[in-house]
Amino acid sequence: MQLLSIDCLGKELRLEGTLSGWQALFWDNQLVSEKNASADPDPMSNHSFSLQNGETEILCELNCQLDWQPFGLEYELKINQEMVSSNRVQQSDIEKRIPEERQGPKEKVSAFGLMSLAFKLFKSVKVIKALLVAGSLAAYSWLFSLPFALGLILCLVVHEYGHIRAMKYFGMKTKGIYLIPFVGGLALSENKINTRWQEVVIAIMGPFFGLILSLASLVIYWLTGIEMFAGLAVYNALLNLFNLLPILPLDGGHIMKSITFSMHSVVGLVLCILGAALGVLTSYYFGLALLALMLAIGSSEIMMEWKMRKHNQLLPLDRYGQIFSIVWYLGTMIALASIIYVLGQGDNEALSLPMKILGS
Repeated sequence: MQLLSIDCLGKELRLEGTLSGWQALFWDNQLVSEKNASADPDPMSNHSFSLQNGETEILCELNCQLDWQPFGLEYELKINQEMVSSNRVQQSDIEKRIPEERQGPKEKVSAFGLMSLAFKLFKSVKVIKALLVAGSLAAYSWLFSLPFALGLILCLVVHEYGHIRAMKYFGMKTKGIYLIPFVGGLALSENKINTRWQEVVIAIMGPFFGLILSLASLVIYWLTGIEMFAGLAVYNALLNLFNLLPILPLDGGHIMKSITFSMHSVVGLVLCILGAALGVLTSYYFGLALLALMLAIGSSEIMMEWKMRKHNQLLPLDRYGQIFSIVWYLGTMIALASIIYVLGQGDNEALSLPMKILGS
């Protein structure tokens, strides 16, 4: 990822690096210094290079102290042994940075990717939003009923609004919410993210807002006895629990990818695998066979992509961010599953259907 970008003799001086200790320094997009990866990376690094200005040789030196946990980069730039620039870069500075498009490994073209590309061609047209809402309402009314369709659209809007609020929290410009018949919804932003923490928060806030809606509906049901609110609580919980499965491109896939790809040590990866195994065993214990199967498949997919984490330009989570993200993720899943479990114990077949689906 890009660690630093400053001016040096009127050209960009860019430092890139990874958790493994590899660093590369570019001046005017030309590699001028490189540091190899190491099993025990040194936080102190020195990059020296020379530039020719006619017959004059200019000696440049960049001294850095890099800490990943938490992230902090202190640097000093000297030209001909004279200090010209020094500062400290923190995670907040990385989050405010406008990401640059850089050539990375080619990705396979998927149907989902083609659909996203086609959708971006007309996403700025406001009338499309109204047409998509009408189309979603008609589609879900045809599949189920009008009251169920209205409840489902409410669940989708609240979920996507959670993503929008997270984007705005990080100062990102948003395009709004788009409902797509038979698919769900999308929350679009004009900006790209710079850190894994941004990815986690934006991804998890959708299901977290969904959890708030389910809890509010459950409380209203207990106070009034109106079963419509119980149905809203349990089916909304099922929808958001499904979104938290660790399968890309679902929200859970992005969360687990951010956590896993931020772990440099093998010990961290082993702990992540043990956590996934615990989730599978817990699901089986409570009779949630389908959830256990999906967790196992999704976790395997994330682990397979772990080797490609170094090709990404995002600032990884520090150790506290990893722990907090895991607790937030598992806590949200447990809360949603608990709502389904509690409402699924009665004699009402409609309310127990989500529990039967997870236990199938």
